[in-house]
Amino acid sequence: MKKTFVLDTSVLLHEAEAMFAFEDNTVVIPIAVVEEVDNHKRRLDEIGRNARKVSHQLDELRSRGKLNQGVELEGGGTLRVELNHQSADILPASFDRHKVDNRILAVALSLQAEKVEPQPVILVSKDLNMRVKADSLGLLAQDFERNKVQIEELYSGNRTVRVSAEVINRFYSAGALDPRELGEDGEGLSPNEFVLLEDEGGTSQSGMARLDKGGQLVPLRTLHADMWGIKARNKEQRFAVELLLNDDVRLVTLVGRAGTGKTLLALAAGLQKVAEENAYRKLLVSRPVVPMGNDLGFLPGDMEEKLRPWMQPLHDNLELIFANREGGRGKDRGGNPLQNLRDLGLVDIEALTYIRGRSIPGQFFILDEAQNLTPHEVKTVITRVGEGTKIVLTGDPYQIDHPYLDSSSNGLTYVVEKFKGEPIAGHITLTKGERSELAEMAAQLL
Repeated sequence: MKKTFVLDTSVLLHEAEAMFAFEDNTVVIPIAVVEEVDNHKRRLDEIGRNARKVSHQLDELRSRGKLNQGVELEGGGTLRVELNHQSADILPASFDRHKVDNRILAVALSLQAEKVEPQPVILVSKDLNMRVKADSLGLLAQDFERNKVQIEELYSGNRTVRVSAEVINRFYSAGALDPRELGEDGEGLSPNEFVLLEDEGGTSQSGMARLDKGGQLVPLRTLHADMWGIKARNKEQRFAVELLLNDDVRLVTLVGRAGTGKTLLALAAGLQKVAEENAYRKLLVSRPVVPMGNDLGFLPGDMEEKLRPWMQPLHDNLELIFANREGGRGKDRGGNPLQNLRDLGLVDIEALTYIRGRSIPGQFFILDEAQNLTPHEVKTVITRVGEGTKIVLTGDPYQIDHPYLDSSSNGLTYVVEKFKGEPIAGHITLTKGERSELAEMAAQLL
């Protein structure tokens, strides 16, 4: 059965291509949505870019016919800009007649009321309260589902398998293990997925393995790695370090709540690769400036002063690394160690504001707080990666500041799911907090 989808402004500002995602159904865009999109077109962020793109797309569709009567889309459906049904009189008296959201609801409700044949009318919105209000009116309402992942089923990057002690011994003696020896537990392994082998007999004997590009489980090469005084404290961190120090893995995603060490490990690995091993010519660290809401020019001072409040978490982690360097002697090398590395051109800390159009070759690139990016923004960043660059995305999908993103629709979880079958990518979900005993207790109790 064909359906009529009424799009809310939030859907188009989240993804400009959304109007083409409904196959052979009817897509209705209320004129109030067009007006709201127009109000956002001067913004300099992703929302502003989407607003401008939506306007261009609607203008191009005018060549196929009159928008108020409906134009055919390539997917077989039709799209029209709805000029009628703007009156909010159809809504209960408790609804504010002048609110744009309620005008959009009125359009959907009127279309549902006047249907002669049973063609469902569905309101599509990224706004949770909008969907709640639609439901209270008896309207079908749903989130925009494209590019969403099931966060509860998000690929973790590792699994635990119970085997006999004989299998563990053979794994270490041969230096490899065929996943088929694990039976059903070894099926469906992704490239660079980790397996913790536990003795089914109940002893403490165990093994840590990674699925290599040859399809074999191999032991970890960096089990006791020391990265500028930073060492892994749990099995998941050991898995993360293995990915971070493996130059064959060009894309690494680290997901975990605050205090699990994802940013610290990434920075320590980057410094190790750049300053010690010379595997990359520069460590580039960046994060989206989402909380600010405006371009950097709205803050006083030079670029360094503008960035400082938003980049302070990175500075905190780097100071901890330098304090651990050689038992704390890193501070004795004269001046500010971080500034020394920046003066040598080995470390850069930047905002993502000006990433579009750049090319980033031969660098160890860390993108922190990647959960605040849309799937399209993450694509924009990763396509900037040049030859010889390794990119690490870190973030917590449950701490999102972006108005139109959630734990299932953000760019970080999108990349995790899309790249889990690729040999050049690896992922680990970190669950155990290691910041401090108090921080871990607070995460659990509060």
